[in-house]
Amino acid sequence: MLLYILFILGFVLLIKGADMLVSGASSIAKRFNISDMVVGLTIVSFGTSLPELIINIMSSVQGQSELAIGNVFGSNVANLLLIIGIAAIICPLPIKRNTILTEIPFSLIATLLVGFLANAVLFGDKTSLYISRIDGAILLFFFVLFMAYIWNIAKTNKDEAIEEEDTPMMTIPKSALYIVLGGVGLFLGGKWVVDGAVSIAQSFGLSESFIGLTIVAIGTSLPELVTSAMAAYRKNIDIAIGNVVGSNIFNLLWILGISALINPLPFNVVSNSDIIMMIFASTLLIIVIPIGKKNTIDRWNGILFLAIYVAYIVFLVQRG
Repeated sequence: MLLYILFILGFVLLIKGADMLVSGASSIAKRFNISDMVVGLTIVSFGTSLPELIINIMSSVQGQSELAIGNVFGSNVANLLLIIGIAAIICPLPIKRNTILTEIPFSLIATLLVGFLANAVLFGDKTSLYISRIDGAILLFFFVLFMAYIWNIAKTNKDEAIEEEDTPMMTIPKSALYIVLGGVGLFLGGKWVVDGAVSIAQSFGLSESFIGLTIVAIGTSLPELVTSAMAAYRKNIDIAIGNVVGSNIFNLLWILGISALINPLPFNVVSNSDIIMMIFASTLLIIVIPIGKKNTIDRWNGILFLAIYVAYIVFLVQRG
């Protein structure tokens, strides 16, 4: 019973820890006159991806590769179908040209890159699949390119502030305290979630991959869900979409890259079906945008996305 309590409490600490860390870092950034654009595209986006990062670092250190990979793949599918679906139902989402032509395709390319690297050994004389440390370095290289793109966008649109929730200006000591407490919360929460997920999988005879793709993935996607849902409710559409697309790119390139550098990740061929699902969801997003009125993800698109996500979860249950 204590294990389950710590498992649930771990999610609470992950979400609260990420929130405190973002608040403290954003307050310091604003105090030093760093623009809202840079803060939003870096600190906020990193912050909503921190739960996935902590889970994956813990999983890699403990050699739980299936949980690490399942967490990233499951979170990305949840972001594309569950979160965008809910956000679109709350408020139709008009998408900017830049997002359509650059950011969403970049997310799709990142998915294809991970799929290629994970299966690249098939082109040689080896039979076991894995994401090696070299693959991790390649993913991080592409992440650096994406960050350079974000920095360029921030400079180009420096007068256009991101309409994020107002971050209260705190003193530097209070900001530092928030950052430290947030970091501690993320560490403890990550450890409890990983330990709990592995134990639950073992006790019910479920695979770590299944737990990572469902419970852990949805749990670590809660910051994105709350951020995008609130942004859609407040008509801050750029945040609702940018948060999801940016988070997916961070998950694939930054988080999976770091995880592979810590410990090469053995890759189960079954996980290729999850990569195909990510490719399908990204492609579907690209297709439905031009169909909608003035490049908008309509409410019926949101309902379609949610229905597909439910079907995907059913598929995972049947796959075990």
